[in-house]
Amino acid sequence: MCVTKISRLVRVANLNHHGTLFAGETAKWVVEACFIAAAKENKKSDNVVCVNIQGLQFKKPVENGAIVDIESFVAYAGRTSITVVGRMYCKKYGKQNILETALTFVTLGEDGKPEPHNIKMERPADPDMAVYWDRFSKKHV
Repeated sequence: MCVTKISRLVRVANLNHHGTLFAGETAKWVVEACFIAAAKENKKSDNVVCVNIQGLQFKKPVENGAIVDIESFVAYAGRTSITVVGRMYCKKYGKQNILETALTFVTLGEDGKPEPHNIKMERPADPDMAVYWDRFSKKHV
């Protein structure tokens, strides 16, 4: 499993009216990180589109000047779908993620309809990763 990691500096332009990281900016960053993981696994980016964001739960606020780390990894690949888990961390909160979500992407053919991506994945041996596989593979049965 390949984990994509991206870091972002939280600046004044990224804040909401409470002085903390704006949810819309956070969503944009996480979707981008997850897209990159899906496109890397697919070995191309021009036919990958996001079709579902499975919740964004913000656990802790992030202030101006903080650096956030976003990690994303492919948790499951169906016939045309690629499910990616995205997690955000901030040094202030240690190893506890401050956000976790899952996004589903689909690969499209030239006609704009879902097309098989031919990604071959097996259930991970790592129990922590197998939990994600089990959760998302059941949605595709």
